[in-house]
Amino acid sequence: MQPGTSQNGKYIYFGCAFPYSLCTFAKLSLIVQRARVSASGQRRLAGKTTLQLKILCMLAPPGYFFLPMRLLVYGLNYAPELTGIGKYTAEMADSLVAAGHEVRVVTAPPYYPEWRVYAGYSAYRFTHERSFHGSPAVYRCPLWVPQRPGGLKRLLHLASFALSSFPVVLRHAFWKPEVIITIAPALFCAPGGWLAARVCGARAWLHIQDFEVDAAFSLGILKRRILRRAVTAIECFIMRRFDRVSTISAQMMVRLAEKGIPPERRILFPNWVDTAKIRPLEMVSHYRSRFGLDDDVVVVLYSGNMGEKQGMDVLLDAAALLSANAKIRFVLCGDGVARMQLEKKYYFLTNVIWLSLQPLEELNYLLNAADIHVLPQRADAADLVMPSKLTGMMASGKAIVAAALPETEIGAAVKGIGLLVPPGDSAAFAGAINALADDAELRNRLGAAARSRAVDKMCIQSILGRFDRDLREACAFKGQ
Repeated sequence: MQPGTSQNGKYIYFGCAFPYSLCTFAKLSLIVQRARVSASGQRRLAGKTTLQLKILCMLAPPGYFFLPMRLLVYGLNYAPELTGIGKYTAEMADSLVAAGHEVRVVTAPPYYPEWRVYAGYSAYRFTHERSFHGSPAVYRCPLWVPQRPGGLKRLLHLASFALSSFPVVLRHAFWKPEVIITIAPALFCAPGGWLAARVCGARAWLHIQDFEVDAAFSLGILKRRILRRAVTAIECFIMRRFDRVSTISAQMMVRLAEKGIPPERRILFPNWVDTAKIRPLEMVSHYRSRFGLDDDVVVVLYSGNMGEKQGMDVLLDAAALLSANAKIRFVLCGDGVARMQLEKKYYFLTNVIWLSLQPLEELNYLLNAADIHVLPQRADAADLVMPSKLTGMMASGKAIVAAALPETEIGAAVKGIGLLVPPGDSAAFAGAINALADDAELRNRLGAAARSRAVDKMCIQSILGRFDRDLREACAFKGQ
């Protein structure tokens, strides 16, 4: 990215000093230059000469320059939510701050996956959490959180946040960010994010974690064909207005193309995992003793949200089929709208241990308590979402059993590191779990392959570093 490509009258810092050898191998160091960029994009230097900066441009290696930007992140979910979109959005924002950018976040109070606003937060007040120690400034806006979200209630829930947050996002247009990054879900926020970007001349970026409209109709949360056509048309219209649209998997990129997003605007921005924090343990996890399990018991772990998309009933039906096997125990960790109903329905299963979401610092120990990770998923949601929990499963170095067809994105991700079973087939799920429980060598081989793939393809530093570069390129080529 070339220096001086920003706008809006902001200050940009070009830096830092670097060594350069010429004939005598003497070091050439040029210190940080301060440049002011006017609204017309013309650079005027304050202090050092333009000639020095030109020399610096010629001698610096490609990509050497660092241009801090003002970035506004706009989305429904954020830390301290431990799972799903909130976790990834917070890690993304923190990494951008660590890279030197000035970041602000407009979001809601944490409530997911319990569908209950966390203690210490308010669903009715606007609050501001100041930036500190490498974290962005966070502006939280009120929303309505239904205890049992259904079709209409879920829409009202999303709309409540979009309405309350719109004035806050619009006000931040006067902060003059270079990029406004809107996170979907919720697509209700997309018009506000786009409008604010247009008001201040920023790049409008939409990042899609789930195709919530398609998923809502596929899962039966919303119904009626006429409504689907109308909502899909509005969704496509909104998406096409953005300068960049990113999503997390190859199949979801294909879906962006189907919705009319041109190739130059589509960006693959997959989810990631910190492989230094989530890694195989050299010792036995303390969770096994907490559960009162012997060393020879095979632990089958599900950790994550328990909602409509997960197909948890299929997993619990598989647990019922394996209830006579004393060497297999299921641990289900998480919360969500379906958990209470599931516990009532399957109260008789003595081989299932129910666990609430665990603190983030305990996540690696929890994942390492497993011998087998399970990923139930409904067939009609297979290519509309990419489960965020999959990255942690892989990084922990354990074998996986996933309910997915081979041709789906989930099927491709699990191929070679686990076993695939048809979605909705509890007998096949039970058979795959039983096969892995009886074959420790196969479990270890698949787990090692999972760990290797996580390190090679899902490393947090690599993915977020590439996203940083994509942001700069988006600002550099304003006309595209």
